[in-house]
Amino acid sequence: FKSVTFEDSLFKNCVFEDITSLNTYFRNCTFLNTTFYNTDLEQYKFVDSELINCTFFHIRTGCQISFDDDYSAYWIYFVNFLGTLAVLPGNIVSALLMDRIGRLTMLG
Repeated sequence: FKSVTFEDSLFKNCVFEDITSLNTYFRNCTFLNTTFYNTDLEQYKFVDSELINCTFFHIRTGCQISFDDDYSAYWIYFVNFLGTLAVLPGNIVSALLMDRIGRLTMLG
């Protein structure tokens, strides 16, 4: 979940498994017979919520990756694209040389 807020919801006989949540909160929600397995849903994410007969197994803690805005992910791909583009002239030159002088000579 990324930046999701559940309000006045009822979760009955649910299983939350392998969930990573970023800025996700449950406000005024009720959980009945719910199991949380391998999630990072901690107590502070349940605001004014009621947990009835719920079990928590293997709670994840630690730093979660968060981008302040979506442009951060864009820049990661753009820099990779520029790196790939920088190799292109060398690939073209090596292909022309291979045709001109031969593959065995290029290996030598």
